[in-house]
Amino acid sequence: MGMTMVERILARASGREMVRAGEVVEPRVDLAMSHENTALVINQFHEIYEGTGLAPKVWDPDKVAIIFDHRVPAESAKTATNQKRVRQFVAQQGIRKFHDIRGDEGGICHQILPENGYVRPGYVVAGADSHTTSHGALGAFAFGIGATEMASVWALGRVLNVEVPATIKVMVHGEFSANVLPKDLILYLIGQLTAEGANFRVIEFHGDAIQRMPTSGRLTICNMAVEAGATSGIVPPDAETQRYLRQVAGVKDELLVFSPDPGANYNRVLEVEAARLGPQVACPHAVDHVKPVEAVAGTAIHQVVIGSCTNGRLDDIEIAARIVAGKKVARGVRMLIFPASARIYREAMAAGYLDVLMEAGAVVANSGCGPCLGVHQGALGDGEVALSTTNRNFKGRMGNPNSEVYLCSPAVAAKSALIGVISDPREAV
Repeated sequence: MGMTMVERILARASGREMVRAGEVVEPRVDLAMSHENTALVINQFHEIYEGTGLAPKVWDPDKVAIIFDHRVPAESAKTATNQKRVRQFVAQQGIRKFHDIRGDEGGICHQILPENGYVRPGYVVAGADSHTTSHGALGAFAFGIGATEMASVWALGRVLNVEVPATIKVMVHGEFSANVLPKDLILYLIGQLTAEGANFRVIEFHGDAIQRMPTSGRLTICNMAVEAGATSGIVPPDAETQRYLRQVAGVKDELLVFSPDPGANYNRVLEVEAARLGPQVACPHAVDHVKPVEAVAGTAIHQVVIGSCTNGRLDDIEIAARIVAGKKVARGVRMLIFPASARIYREAMAAGYLDVLMEAGAVVANSGCGPCLGVHQGALGDGEVALSTTNRNFKGRMGNPNSEVYLCSPAVAAKSALIGVISDPREAV
């Protein structure tokens, strides 16, 4: 019997010929990522060395990446002080994969890693963020861990006591209709699986629709795999993976291209016909509360957000610009754009997309997480409704438990911003 993608990766990282779901391994980590929560990880890291007489030292500074993205620029003295402490730690440890608050290299961690070539097929990527699952788009086993676990990784270069997860195989066939996007696919799947349907599982994406999907779309679907409870999402590396890493990330090293073995054992197999899929919306206050856009069309909205680690890439911004070109955002609606990285911001500006969006009435903010977590820009007022391309809509997610958040694709978001109510992007304005 053959191995799934994650079994193959964990076997390599554990120095074994074969592993099976349910076995416990301690894989080597190829990349350890954290963001502003690095300040908490530093506390845990120093505790490991207490009483040893040894100076705290990360196992390999070149395999550690730290990105400021959740609160940029700092919104409070406390955040600024924590960021200062992280900068000092980075300098002491010689960590070079550090992305500060800068207009030339900053952005959201889950965009910075792929566009800089920090993630490669076959890697084990541990991140102190639940949406580390994003990086499975490049054929890596990428998963989130807590601050204490990350401190242990910094010290040892391994993740301790990892149970090899079983895998759900998703086959996506055919072609998507106009203005039906990867975000609609993953919202649909989360609705089918439910928020706990993939607990302790990996979702492995296959099919001709996935093979045609650009890396940006693959990042979207892997990013939100965790919303079905999955440990990770993963797409087998292929020609598109190589194109992205060569042409976008500038990687020149040899790349590992591999697939699951014939006869690999799957926990479950799901089949999706892309042509039958329409725009989807996740309704308050659960990501798996998913309905076709027709079922919620006409719902009044106050704020539209396009961005985040889920949908802040160049093609997301392009789609929004195309839909609003020559039109105006409805009065009473705030439309906020958060490019996922400084590089995407500059590319969108050079292409004219930001001019189009601003002329329509949108506000373009700096690259970062924005209101997604509810601790920085774009908080909601009491009774307000947001329509967002972000990844979570739990009560209070955008900073106010007395508000509501609906999740959707960039196409639904842009069209709805023009009308002032949730709208179907397949219909003419």
